[in-house]
Amino acid sequence: MDTSRLENTFEKSSKTPLVDAIALLVLRIIFITVAAGVATIWSRSSDLQVLGPSMPYLVFCGVLLVSLAVVAADMLIPKKRIEVISAVYFGLLIGVLLSYLITIAMDPMLESNRFRPFVSLATMTVFCYTCVSLLLQTKDDFRFVIPYVEFSRDLKGMKPLILDTSSIIDGRLAELADTGILDSQLVMPRFVLLELQSIADSSDKLRRVRGRRGLDILNRLRTSERLDFVLYDRDLPEFAGQPVDMKLVLLAKHLDGKLVTGDFNLNKVAKIHNIEVIDLNHIANALRPQFLPGEGFQIRVVKPGEGHDQGIGYLDDGTMVVVEGGRDRLNQTVAVVVTSTLQTQAGRMIFTKFDGPDQRG
Repeated sequence: MDTSRLENTFEKSSKTPLVDAIALLVLRIIFITVAAGVATIWSRSSDLQVLGPSMPYLVFCGVLLVSLAVVAADMLIPKKRIEVISAVYFGLLIGVLLSYLITIAMDPMLESNRFRPFVSLATMTVFCYTCVSLLLQTKDDFRFVIPYVEFSRDLKGMKPLILDTSSIIDGRLAELADTGILDSQLVMPRFVLLELQSIADSSDKLRRVRGRRGLDILNRLRTSERLDFVLYDRDLPEFAGQPVDMKLVLLAKHLDGKLVTGDFNLNKVAKIHNIEVIDLNHIANALRPQFLPGEGFQIRVVKPGEGHDQGIGYLDDGTMVVVEGGRDRLNQTVAVVVTSTLQTQAGRMIFTKFDGPDQRG
């Protein structure tokens, strides 16, 4: 089994948090170093020497403590949401701009008023608070101002397709992708890949075979030139303590995407949360050929049916065909005509009877 390229990709993605941590550490060291340099320049100012011999040391220590406090505050809030940061940033920016325009408009009335600085400060405070509050409460309606990072640009299709474990192991998704019908981006969450690897490493032989088959199929999807396949390795704050199925639902909400699954329970849970679902079983049923009463075809009888004279055969897509009077035609190919069809939860059944002379297979 050739899964080395997929495993190498996973190993690279797992190193990403370490690289980010090192980059942040370097950034913080540079920030504190620059702050210390600025504090040194300020402490050597001649204006501070007049205030006393201890003032330069106080200024140096004060600036250094402020820089350390900024770094500490940054470390105490490790998970930051881009939409909240954008709302605060743009809210302050718009608030300052509006308050500046209002102050200019009121300038003739406040030209000789001694309370002019206080009015300007109060106007700026009110507008900044109002704008930040408005954007925080309506950030989901302002995606052009507060973009969602991953899929706000260069999408091939309308919505990204989030894959779950069952859709990978199933195998039919790879066959569907080979037809070229999938035009959307395929998203493989990192936690689903971890679950798939745990199945491939299971002590149970059947689970291990299914897991390794899933890794092969995943590698096939990843290397396909027709597909836009990405590995999503971010860990959202709302994922904490959630099972895999709920993480998939939350990720679909976050990316405004669709879930691709063959899991009946996940399908129901996703629909409860108003998430669009592409069910591989429904697709398979929809693509099965439709036979109307009176149509004829040939089928090979492979086993006896439940009725005393019934025989059972299967079409290439797995559809069960019940042949009346076919019990004594086992392992023979016979011509049949459709009498009726029955749709069940397990799939479609076709009931037939003999049509003309049998043909031996």
